[in-house]
Amino acid sequence: MKTALVIVDMLRDFVDGRLANPAARPAIERIGELADAARGRKDWIVVYGNDAHQPGDVELRLFGEHAMVGTQGAEVIEALAPVGGDIVVPKRYYSAFTQTDLEATCLVHDVGRVVIAGQHTDCCVRHTSYDAYMRGLEVVVPADATAIFQPLSEEAVEARQQRALDYLRTFYGVSVVRTAELLG
Repeated sequence: MKTALVIVDMLRDFVDGRLANPAARPAIERIGELADAARGRKDWIVVYGNDAHQPGDVELRLFGEHAMVGTQGAEVIEALAPVGGDIVVPKRYYSAFTQTDLEATCLVHDVGRVVIAGQHTDCCVRHTSYDAYMRGLEVVVPADATAIFQPLSEEAVEARQQRALDYLRTFYGVSVVRTAELLG
């Protein structure tokens, strides 16, 4: 059984662009460490689940145009850019599984466990975790390699992040860990 590191929406528009999220900055280094380690292991693959919107996508009604196919905003930030052998799965919905090739990718590569990192713990990470859970995959979320969508609320980032992680643990049986545990 292999593990897929699924890096969700670490895109220019979500880090510094149209929907810039200050809460994502601390996770960048941890995600990079996970990706580097995964690339060095034969039993891991690295997958990017990236928003790649087309005009008229439902999500645009709520958040306006962002991560539009072919724009710089839809590119992974330079610090986490995919390298040869990584798999990029364009997505048009919150979950990296909804109407994408992620399920087929997991089957082809004999993936039984997904480690989901990136943005947003309270939205795209959450929906991707649900879909992985419903497919019988073991789901792991490194708390320090994910981030909630800070612009949505005045509430403290830490409280929202903890609530999002508690939800994943309670309802999807997600194993919430620190990056160091996965690297150790």
